[in-house]
Amino acid sequence: MDFLKNSKYWFSSGYLFFFFITWSIWWSFYAIWLNNSLGLTGAQVGTIYSFNSFFSLFFMILYGYMQDKLGTKKNLVWIQSVVLVLIAPFVIYVYEPLLLNNFYLGAVLGAVYLGAGFIAGAGFLESFTEKLSRKYDFEFGKARMWGSLGYAVSAIGAGALMSINPHINFWIASGTGIIFLLINVFFKVEVTKTEEKSVSNISMKDIRFLVSNKVFWLLIIYLFGTVCIYTVYDQQLFPVYFVSLFSGAGTDGNTVYGILNSIQVFVEAIFLFLAPFIVNKVGIKRSLVLAGSIMAFRIIGSAMVTGGFGISFMKMLHAVELPILLIAVFKYIAANFDVRLSATVYLIGFKVSSEIGVIIFSALVGWIYDLTNYETTFYILGSIVVLFVIFSIFALNNNDKEQKLDEHEFAMAKE
Repeated sequence: MDFLKNSKYWFSSGYLFFFFITWSIWWSFYAIWLNNSLGLTGAQVGTIYSFNSFFSLFFMILYGYMQDKLGTKKNLVWIQSVVLVLIAPFVIYVYEPLLLNNFYLGAVLGAVYLGAGFIAGAGFLESFTEKLSRKYDFEFGKARMWGSLGYAVSAIGAGALMSINPHINFWIASGTGIIFLLINVFFKVEVTKTEEKSVSNISMKDIRFLVSNKVFWLLIIYLFGTVCIYTVYDQQLFPVYFVSLFSGAGTDGNTVYGILNSIQVFVEAIFLFLAPFIVNKVGIKRSLVLAGSIMAFRIIGSAMVTGGFGISFMKMLHAVELPILLIAVFKYIAANFDVRLSATVYLIGFKVSSEIGVIIFSALVGWIYDLTNYETTFYILGSIVVLFVIFSIFALNNNDKEQKLDEHEFAMAKE
């Protein structure tokens, strides 16, 4: 329990805790807000998600390369801090009016803002914290646990507030964004000459070497076919479908979803604490296959269950799948790539691949739903995930030994 005495651990955990409060208090109801509060169609919501993903790709690639060049310097965190603080004024006075009166302009501006601060920003902050965990000797999973706890805390009353007035959620988000900014003010990260020299040597040649690596592309294919499909299902379809099951039952679906979301993320935090042990016991590759299998089961299962209890069980499976996936991906990166490029590998391999899938599938999924129904759409998406899980069994690297190549070894590997 030495990590509890580590001030760097607590500052890093504070980053994640308040970022996820700032994000989740409105993001967990984003599709509901677009669909029910603003009255947008399924195709329009799908278009917004596609635009969000498209613009976030640019920031993910930029963040990955820049942060690897910066090492543990906080330059990008300062930019993110300002975006978090201004979320309420942007959404209320710019984004919402434009979506209602000039849809495509609003969708583009929103995609730039949300992509920079939140969609790409979440992956950037996770990769930055992972770098800090290696530098200051604490376990990433135990810091990331606080992100889930922040998500859970905000979700407790977020549904009820959303039912009263969604603008309340956005103003609270700006308030917690101010706390994030204050943490960044007081968090001192020491950057040694050795570290600065090491990361400054990273060049586009290193990136070209990375993208020519077969292992890298096989990981991307796995993530593309599992995480991206699951993301479309979980963000675009599932919240609205969940709430619809409670219509006419005398129960506020938004409130129930918010409470269940909170419980789910509390359980998720527990599994983030346990996930390193699970992944080490099961193996990195098997853990990635296991996470993909849970995704497929949840998507298909959502089409099969009826009533509030069954759909709530499917929601809770996310608390098991996400921690295993997240820790397994970081361990897979440590086992197969130079850790100096960890932000680039994580943001491009994990985040970019999934967002490209969202771009491709969001509008299509919205169109399929408009033509059919939720159940049919879930069966189609679940079947796609199953195929890519089978692919991963044969394609992913079975190496479970985490490696840390030094600069000399990395240079030799490229020759």
